[in-house]
Amino acid sequence: MQNLLNDLKELLEKDNRLVAEGQLLRNKITELSLQLDPTLLNLLLSHPNIKKSFFQEVGEVVVFDKVKFQKFVNNKAFLPDSYTAFKNKIGLTAADDTFLSENKAVVLTWPYKDSVLAGGQTKEDTKREEIFWNETLAPDEIDRLLSPKVLTNFKKYDQNGVHAIETLSGEENYLLKGNNLLVLHSLLPVFAGKIKLIYIDPPYNTGNDSFGYNDKFNHSSWLTFMKNRLEVAKKLLHPEGALFIQIDDKEMAYLKVLCDEIFGRENFKESIAVKNGSESGVNAINVMRGEQLFKVKEHILYYAKNNQIHRFKPVYVKAIAFNKSYRLEVKKENGQYTVTDIYKETLLRLFNQDNLRGLTNEQKHIFNAAFEEYCLAHNQHIYALKSDIQKSGDAFKTFAAANKKKEQVEEYTTADGRINLVYKGGMVTPLKERIVEENGIKYYGTLISDFWWDIGATPAAEGNVELKAGKKPEKLLKRIIALCTDENDIVLDFFLGSGSTAATALKMKRRFIGIEQLSYGDNDSIKRLQNVINGDQTGISQDQNINWKGGSSFVSAELKTLNEQYIQEIMAATTEEELQVLLGKILREGFVHYQVKEAPINELETGFNLLSFTEKKQFLKDILDKNLLYLPFSEIDDQDFKIDLLTKNLNQAFYRNVSPG
Repeated sequence: MQNLLNDLKELLEKDNRLVAEGQLLRNKITELSLQLDPTLLNLLLSHPNIKKSFFQEVGEVVVFDKVKFQKFVNNKAFLPDSYTAFKNKIGLTAADDTFLSENKAVVLTWPYKDSVLAGGQTKEDTKREEIFWNETLAPDEIDRLLSPKVLTNFKKYDQNGVHAIETLSGEENYLLKGNNLLVLHSLLPVFAGKIKLIYIDPPYNTGNDSFGYNDKFNHSSWLTFMKNRLEVAKKLLHPEGALFIQIDDKEMAYLKVLCDEIFGRENFKESIAVKNGSESGVNAINVMRGEQLFKVKEHILYYAKNNQIHRFKPVYVKAIAFNKSYRLEVKKENGQYTVTDIYKETLLRLFNQDNLRGLTNEQKHIFNAAFEEYCLAHNQHIYALKSDIQKSGDAFKTFAAANKKKEQVEEYTTADGRINLVYKGGMVTPLKERIVEENGIKYYGTLISDFWWDIGATPAAEGNVELKAGKKPEKLLKRIIALCTDENDIVLDFFLGSGSTAATALKMKRRFIGIEQLSYGDNDSIKRLQNVINGDQTGISQDQNINWKGGSSFVSAELKTLNEQYIQEIMAATTEEELQVLLGKILREGFVHYQVKEAPINELETGFNLLSFTEKKQFLKDILDKNLLYLPFSEIDDQDFKIDLLTKNLNQAFYRNVSPG
């Protein structure tokens, strides 16, 4: 293999595109091989040994095995940089690839986009857009990583402000801060099988996420990242519970296959298309060039924990157009019913005729607007005549047949005491049961489908927090929560962001658990939830069935950091001196990976000084023991960690007095 390595290096160095400052550019080699670059292929074919290794003759055709070539180029033995060589020297090695379904690895993420710093960069470094802090841990590296963690810094928020808290009732709303994978596992002892609805809007893996999440994972890492979290999410769901995941086109198909594997294909409910954009804007140039269609929708994957027992609630949503079958105004006066055809009455009033023949398009538009406006305003008395009664019982059919010749409305009492109105041999159905109201305006409603055309973009200042993109509208969350929950059910969002899910759940009198790792300053979820408690009137607050006036409360807490604190300091560092100080601090006080403990200190420090600034940051993160990012609940009584009595009591209350051991 060594001869092949040397032959390939010498050959590739002949292509100036692949070399910068005397070093081969691995990323450029991979990129050109994927593009089947003619110059690169001819170069590879010119060497007999290389041709034999990466090409195969099929008849008179020579086929390039680009998969084999890429694996070879990305092998650590090919172009080992100083950082890789240093890691190998002290014993930190990488895991092999496996199929996702067999992969027991765990992907952690530190969701910050940390711009590449100029100091100490190589030319290839400058071509990378960003440095991302993700880590995949192999199964043999996962010890106590997923055990429940100590919660600290408990606070209660209500209409009277922020308070210290001394006890928990078990009925709290929670906003929990920390790595969401580890918080989810910390919820398991208490909330397994109790969450009625999970909604998440995870990073889409596009590079365009307006939050600080790393939204540009390696594809396989992103899938593993999602797999880890969905597996524990399933355990948290109530037997009748449901999961909704919002995602865009790029990863939707892969995510669907992953969810089929975790939840079972038999538990897939729907793929809902949500229209959240318009056919206009700066992307019009891409359409005109024939490069890309307007992106106006996202997907929501909807899964049941158990499709055999899960049922959603049929709801009415705003229809695209008014149903003109609702045209009869039926009123009861002095015990007698009168019937007026509003369709004809409106035409007579406007144009002195009872049909549309001969009317211009403008006149038809005027009629439609006037007819719809009247019917919606008087919906308590507007009905549609349903003539098809084939599925009705025999008794009703007999009654309807007798009514058909009477030209009058009669009441039919059902076996369970309900009164239905019968006219011209058919049943009249009320418009009032189909009315949908938004922001005080009444619309004709239709039963919900898998195309949600009416959601639209989120108002910029909804919740009195402002984010350019990514914030989901309360209108969307209201629909999902109404579909699958009742009052006091628990709703979970473990990518909480600015807090849309929690805010909507609070207004709808549901309990919530929100998990977030980032802080958004004035746009933080805590700020938003405080606004809600104090009577925020944006979003769904003024909907007739909400009428939000404020109230309720929530408790915030965060995972007790250990090595996570060093991660934050590493990412915040901007100078070589800061990193040098951190190295000493970590080696003296931190919880270091067991393999590093075997390496001599002087060898560590010497090798560290030879790394670039970016490599030093990566190395400091790598030597930390990821099992001890946060303090395990089992260690809460260890005096070295100095956990105060109140925090211990609150943890006992949160974990329902489960023994920390």
